[in-house]
Amino acid sequence: KEPIVDLRALAVRNFGIGSLLSFITGIGLFCSVFLTPVFLARVRGFDALEIGLTMLSVGCFQLIGTAAYPFLAPRIGLRKLLVIGLVLFGASMYLYVPLTNQWGWRELLVPQALRGFSQPWCIAPVVTMALGALPPSRLKSASGLFNLMRNLGGAIGIAVSSTMLNDRLNLHYERLAEHVTHGRPVVVAMLRHVAGGFAATGGDALNRAQAALGILHLRLMREALVLAFSDTFFVIALCIAAGLVSVLFSRPFGAGGPPSPDAH
Repeated sequence: KEPIVDLRALAVRNFGIGSLLSFITGIGLFCSVFLTPVFLARVRGFDALEIGLTMLSVGCFQLIGTAAYPFLAPRIGLRKLLVIGLVLFGASMYLYVPLTNQWGWRELLVPQALRGFSQPWCIAPVVTMALGALPPSRLKSASGLFNLMRNLGGAIGIAVSSTMLNDRLNLHYERLAEHVTHGRPVVVAMLRHVAGGFAATGGDALNRAQAALGILHLRLMREALVLAFSDTFFVIALCIAAGLVSVLFSRPFGAGGPPSPDAH
């Protein structure tokens, strides 16, 4: 009669859609915070300070988005503001797709700015959509379930992202290796160039050849890893696009006034 977790609340349309959006935004929020530093560390070789400075733009633009939220919410409406936030958030994930091994803070500035700016617009309206659809007597149980969804989305998203990085890394490495054969002039020229560099430091021809092949292997692994990151960000963008479609099936909400940006 009084369950610990009231799963029946998910049958209420706006609460169910709001919980789904909370799950999806959890994927986007946690996975982007997880993937970007890993990319900067493993591909670019940044240290902790360099990664922190590169990620600083997210927090700066998030403050701007938070400040703009209470000004825009009553003028635009929460539903439209949520749609705009999801569009910007999804676009920021899609802008990560053309990653290269040279991306640094300059190339990451625009996608990170869009991500930070849109985050408050993706969270606060969803709180109103979900919890505003239930009577006060059901909020105590349903609020815990709603908050769980975002953390669950982040946990599952990070686990799936890690698995994707491993699987897609192997796939892309095999595909790239198929085109890197000893008979190709560009490969031969690269091996000769690298071996020539080792020749200046001494060593016999066999060791120079083995070292050149080792460098080629590391470069292939780096490019395969970049492609794996690109695939993972693309999947996150697709998840946010699915959340955007679900908003179309929600009932109007937010007539009672917008919540504060930190309502979650």
